[in-house]
Amino acid sequence: MRPPIYVRPLSEAERQQVEAGLRSAQAFTLRRSQIVLASARGEPVLQIARELGCGDQTVRNAIHAFNEQGVAALRPGSTRPHTLHTVVTPERAERLRALLHQSPRTFGQPTSVWTLDRAAQVSFEQGLLPDRVSGETIRLALKRLGVGWKRAKRWITSPDPAYARKKAHATA
Repeated sequence: MRPPIYVRPLSEAERQQVEAGLRSAQAFTLRRSQIVLASARGEPVLQIARELGCGDQTVRNAIHAFNEQGVAALRPGSTRPHTLHTVVTPERAERLRALLHQSPRTFGQPTSVWTLDRAAQVSFEQGLLPDRVSGETIRLALKRLGVGWKRAKRWITSPDPAYARKKAHATA
């Protein structure tokens, strides 16, 4: 059985800030303030969780956060993940770039224009990626390479030997 945990004794300034949190428009700040004050009154974790309709681990997390950070624990932190698990490693991203320099028809596609979803599908079918991914994953991988997706669509070239001359004439 876990030993009971409580918040550390509150200073007068901390108590005022926590009580001000009870009037906050942010639900996170309100809930954390309620947990801290209830714990300061000596209420056990399970009772606080029951009263507030949240999990007991949520209450424990709030108490630990307040004991470590003080009133800073009343403000929501970043929701961004601590680590980024990328399926498209830098080596695979370079192979993806090379794949996009070829026509989709080379890979049995019905059109000569790449889309992000089509690039994801062909990347999986060619064994470039171990799992099926979304077009957004492909877009982010290209972004890490410094490639904007609009630029990627212009990579396709014609097998016509006079293509460069014709393109220069058409875009001039």
